Amino acid sequence: MKATIERATLLRCLSHVQSVVERRNTIPILSNVLIDAAADGTVKLMATDLDLQVIESMPAVMVEVPGAITVSAHLLFDIARKLQDGSQVSLETADNRMVVKAGRSRFQLPTLPRDDFPVIVEGDLPTSFEIPARTLAELIDRTRFAISTEETRYYLNGIFLHVSDDVLKAAATDGHRLARFTLARPEGAEGMPDVIIPRKCVGELRKLLEDVLDTAVLVDLSASKVRFTLGGEFGVVLTSKLIDGTFPDYSRVIPTGNDKLLRLDPRAFFEGVDRVATIATEKTRAVKMALDTDRVTLSVTSPDNGTAAEEVPADYRAAGFEIGFNANYLKDILSQIDGDLVELHLADASAPTLIRKDEKSPALYVLMPMRV
Repeated sequence: MKATIERATLLRCLSHVQSVVERRNTIPILSNVLIDAAADGTVKLMATDLDLQVIESMPAVMVEVPGAITVSAHLLFDIARKLQDGSQVSLETADNRMVVKAGRSRFQLPTLPRDDFPVIVEGDLPTSFEIPARTLAELIDRTRFAISTEETRYYLNGIFLHVSDDVLKAAATDGHRLARFTLARPEGAEGMPDVIIPRKCVGELRKLLEDVLDTAVLVDLSASKVRFTLGGEFGVVLTSKLIDGTFPDYSRVIPTGNDKLLRLDPRAFFEGVDRVATIATEKTRAVKMALDTDRVTLSVTSPDNGTAAEEVPADYRAAGFEIGFNANYLKDILSQIDGDLVELHLADASAPTLIRKDEKSPALYVLMPMRV
């Protein structure tokens, strides 16, 4: 194989594919990226961790000798990053080595044969639909912070995507908080299976979306695999296995009868919580909220660090009471609300609270209270 590629093009593609590669691997070839140069001047890069696979195509300046080889992904990425801006990078293979040349720089890297490189077999992906990249990015941003990191409850380690009542719904929960985002069902999504997209796939997809926000993303899926195609001809194809498990019926925890409505400025609320939580320790992460007609008094008491309190102006017309929340969970949700008002629908000190921007908002959050 012998190909010459613009450094900027190579660096962009390597930055996308190398982040899939795990730093520590028991199988050496999984540390590598597959480079496949075709006679038509297209070079494909591919990386995998056996659960997630990314393929990106890019135009070469020229391909003198077509061929394919695998080489360390992180090493090649680090080299490309440090090469001079505007340079052309020549990649040539000979004797189980890849020679990388750019300007006066020359590197020889060990390689492994392409035939040993594992490929995820997609099988049949019967459901296919398009979704605007910007909408998909918002769906991820509004839900992924609630994904559980507890490995024992592996079925919560991703975003649950399903269709009900002609609406596509995305949900994530860790048992303490729930985030749900809804959008009109895309054409082609009817009858799709309920799927759980793993956390790592969600993270990689969100990074890739950043470069193609004004385009549409093609989503193909079955009950066990999902494939995202982004960015057209010289684009990226991300394929992932899905989490094999049953997501709990989260609709049961979304409160419908919470009759106490609290309205306030999400930014002022966030900053108030952030300030009083400064003295909170690992044991006292709870922030207490005392609700009055025109204000909320936030307070934290820590046996080690003393006490803190702050008043935040609010609109509240029901009977006053006190409720406690995990300060970090509350801040995570408030940071998702853009606008001048956030609604908290409360019942009592022990019932889950519904949080949203307003009733028309596609995003909705449920937060379990803490004892304070």
